[in-house]
Amino acid sequence: MTHTLQLDGRRAAFDDFGPATAPAILLIHGAGHDRGVWQAVAAGLAAAGRRVIVPDLPGHGDSEGEAPGAVDAMATWVLAFADARGLDRFELAGHSMGSLVALAAAAAAPARIGRLHLLGSLAPMPVAPLLLEAARSDPAQAHALINKFSFAPAEVLGEERRRALETGNRARMERNGSETLARDLAACNAWQDGLAAAAHRDGPTLLLCGALDRMTPVKAVGPLYEALQAGGGEVRRVELAGCGHAMQEEDPAAVVRALLGTNTGPLSKK
Repeated sequence: MTHTLQLDGRRAAFDDFGPATAPAILLIHGAGHDRGVWQAVAAGLAAAGRRVIVPDLPGHGDSEGEAPGAVDAMATWVLAFADARGLDRFELAGHSMGSLVALAAAAAAPARIGRLHLLGSLAPMPVAPLLLEAARSDPAQAHALINKFSFAPAEVLGEERRRALETGNRARMERNGSETLARDLAACNAWQDGLAAAAHRDGPTLLLCGALDRMTPVKAVGPLYEALQAGGGEVRRVELAGCGHAMQEEDPAAVVRALLGTNTGPLSKK
């Protein structure tokens, strides 16, 4: 069931799963997406006894307004949304663009964020010029490019499953609109404060990577990982075998285990 509240005079839509008295985790979606990408993960976390709140960012899904077009503006909105839900301290997870938003929110309000979970993340997160231009002028090409690189190969997922994931992803991007996608991608490309934000992070952080991710590949995660280590908090880096960039849809059960801390994986503490 969709819930709504008024934030800055506009409707903010969200889902709220699990026991109201349980520790809360907010899940933030990526570029051109909405809260629907988290549906299976949210259900799994709620079944494990967690309270899970999943908003649509402004201009996405059922939330009103224009897509903010800047990572810091989205982070400010997320913190205001948490205020409106009466959340003082909470866990925060974000995927792709949402991971940048989560990192910016944690930097802006470090005392409020408990565990931070960054899925499919890089800092900085450059977007290929071809994709930026396609998002502005040829949405169909942009959707095709994003689908090409979002998922593990058909040899891993199976032809039918990969086709279904691509169909669902294309429908979601079409529903959210080409202008929203273009503004989101430009925001990712423009944000240059990620490493500085990470270096000031002294709370526990999970970097969750798809082993087959071609958008934010594991081999490029090093600078973000090292910056988080410099902050002094516990940093876990977990790679999900058989997953590409859209890991929360490809293997939601593995993502749930990682967010709950029950995955095994490389662990670094400082």
